[in-house]
Amino acid sequence: MHGGFGWSVPHQFNMAEVCSRRWASNSATADQTAVIACDAELKAVHHSYASLQEQANRLSNALKAMGVGRGDRVAIVMPQRFETAVAYMAVLQMGAVGMPLSQLFGPDALEFRLQDSEARVALCDGSTLAAVLSVSGQCPNLRTAVGLGLGAVASSAAALDWATLLNQASNRFKPAQTLADEPAVLIYTSGTTGNPKGALIPHRALIGNLTGFVCSQNWFGFDPFDASAPSEAIFWSPADWAWTGGLMDALLPTLYFGRPIVAFNGRFSPQTAFDLMERHKVTHTFLFPTALKAMMKAVPQPKRQYRLNLQAIMSAGEAVGDAVFAYCEKQLGVTVNEMFGQTEINYIVGNCVRLYPARPGSMGKGYPGHRVAVIDDEGQECAVGVPGDVAVHRLDRHGDPDPIFFLGYWKNEAATHGKYTGDPANSWCRTGDMATRDAEGYLWYQGRSDDVFKAAGYRIGPSEIENCLVKHPAVANAAVVPKPDPERGAVVKAYVVLAQEYLDAQKIRDAEGLLALKERLAKALQTHVKGQLAPYEYPKEIEFVDSLPMTTTGKVQRRVLRLQEEARARARQ
Repeated sequence: MHGGFGWSVPHQFNMAEVCSRRWASNSATADQTAVIACDAELKAVHHSYASLQEQANRLSNALKAMGVGRGDRVAIVMPQRFETAVAYMAVLQMGAVGMPLSQLFGPDALEFRLQDSEARVALCDGSTLAAVLSVSGQCPNLRTAVGLGLGAVASSAAALDWATLLNQASNRFKPAQTLADEPAVLIYTSGTTGNPKGALIPHRALIGNLTGFVCSQNWFGFDPFDASAPSEAIFWSPADWAWTGGLMDALLPTLYFGRPIVAFNGRFSPQTAFDLMERHKVTHTFLFPTALKAMMKAVPQPKRQYRLNLQAIMSAGEAVGDAVFAYCEKQLGVTVNEMFGQTEINYIVGNCVRLYPARPGSMGKGYPGHRVAVIDDEGQECAVGVPGDVAVHRLDRHGDPDPIFFLGYWKNEAATHGKYTGDPANSWCRTGDMATRDAEGYLWYQGRSDDVFKAAGYRIGPSEIENCLVKHPAVANAAVVPKPDPERGAVVKAYVVLAQEYLDAQKIRDAEGLLALKERLAKALQTHVKGQLAPYEYPKEIEFVDSLPMTTTGKVQRRVLRLQEEARARARQ
């Protein structure tokens, strides 16, 4: 598969051109649905590719009139909705740089990113405008904000009304002829290990994403083995379009292939996810392991309640684990394709059940076009079974440049240089994620390099223990970290969130009853892990919590828990 694959990256390339304009300019596809905008009550409005492009043209003209030019950063602070897709197409076709910001960011997070990026304009909706305006005074480069639903009367120098601006702008726009290597998107890393860094993504990176997207989505409705097969595909994912998982793994590749994507502007819940997928006949999806765990606990037998059309499920962010893997196969009728990537080099490793067996808990293999290896501290490839850093080579197996790579960290050459091992033109890019490789080439996740720890001389990867804990019916989610210990250096500690369904079934009457239940359950969970894993891996201590610290991309912030344990240890001294 790798030997017969080669990249075709044109000198000039623009994400918006291939995701919107080419479909809108073709009479055969212009009226096809691009975005199914769905509100919290699941009421939906279908928007065509022609409408998407027309609105993007108007917004591009409005931004140009504000002084936004090629290379300028435009913040997009909006949830999943049609106008968010319009914003990306408008900014990208101008040659400007879209900077997605999550609607969940607080003032400090917004201020840091707006300041650091030197963003010129912020595009907002009613849920985010106030937060942006509250920090705009500390962001001297931010000229104005554009808000949805303000009304012409409410427009001011600080915030302009979206509808008024677009109504006054022309619906024709001449797009910039961008180079494939020009910057398109500035995405800040989730910041689980320190201050977030802005990763500058070029237009060509979308091409680098496509092999992973097609493989993980089981061809996304296309069938290369049967050209006459139906090509139905409707995509939905709860992944925020402000993150790589929502933007590069969902929105942009779906539009690239001219298919509809569901934009759900509401809170995620297992029941809502099933209702939405049934109502809109969703065929392809990307669901985080945390979402799948919640769905498994809340709706253990979905086929009894829902009629689903699912053809493919991709999952990433954490290890899925064999309990969730089995649930997807038996209860959803789909073998989940786990994928691995990161903001800087996305969609590089994963499973594809159409091409090779998906192994429960495995990250998969390198997708076509990416030369992936597990390397040691010196940059040498590790032997089978030896843990090391997952890395991607700048060149594919034919010696041609891999288009997946980011351009570098925004205003941080030192961090960019530190990401690579070897000569800049012929080097490995380290992910910072640890894995082992088996004899068949599958990678097995061991955790972030700063998540893996030693306890009593043993090297501990938290994901395997967490997966084991989640198999217990009482556990909704779990995180494993080291607890400092004066004799053994560290011991294994688990933070556990109990499943609400389990608690309801216990009919606990008071606080004493809950305390007694947790004491019994802690011993039961320790026994459970002892029976499944190595003796040294069971958690010596279990702390029950209402929730785990999570990033906005759905990853458990083990670092937060680890620092908490270190602070507690210092307080005990």
